[in-house]
Amino acid sequence: MAITDWPANERPREKLLSKGAYALSDAELLAIFLRTGCTGKSAVDLARELLTHFGGLRPLLSSSQTEFCRGLGLGSAKYAQLQAVLEMSRRHFGEQLKREQHFTSSRAVKNYLQLQLRDRSSEVFAALFLDSQHHLIAFDELFQGTIDGAAVYPREVVKRALSHNAAAVIFAHNHPSGIAEPSNADHSITQRLKDALQLVDIRTLDHLIVGESHTTSFAENGWL
Repeated sequence: MAITDWPANERPREKLLSKGAYALSDAELLAIFLRTGCTGKSAVDLARELLTHFGGLRPLLSSSQTEFCRGLGLGSAKYAQLQAVLEMSRRHFGEQLKREQHFTSSRAVKNYLQLQLRDRSSEVFAALFLDSQHHLIAFDELFQGTIDGAAVYPREVVKRALSHNAAAVIFAHNHPSGIAEPSNADHSITQRLKDALQLVDIRTLDHLIVGESHTTSFAENGWL
């Protein structure tokens, strides 16, 4: 049965408009994105099939273009649309952080960093640069590669902080393994960066490690 033949209160689009997006299942949200089904399948049926094939919504959203386009009813145009939606979400979180009167919402920071870093296939070391009132000035990706293997130069970090006229910094990097536990190298580089920034009167507020389902905070664990 086509979705247009369903009762109005069961159609995903009408349900979203009447009850809000939070009331929809993953399959219903994906069906709205897909817009149409395929021969013998409604958009919701196709969405359910895709979620089963990929193993859930997140694996679908984080799949590569090649993997995504293998899905029935998907192609380059849909992949481009999806990437645009994800990037708008990232920018939305960034704008939320910039609008914070004071940068005190650890949950907002963690959500933003998870969106930016969690699904990267390689390790990315980044920094949130803040002003004296802890407003966000900029989010910069500074280095790529494992901290053990890639150079994280305190001098370059200090130069970037000074160029932003930052008063404080929050560091972050992801662990592609999915385990958000700090290594000895993580502790070592955090202390080196903190010491270097102290010389120019810039505070290190935190270092966050983004894993699969958890983000570990150095500050919350008393490691700074």
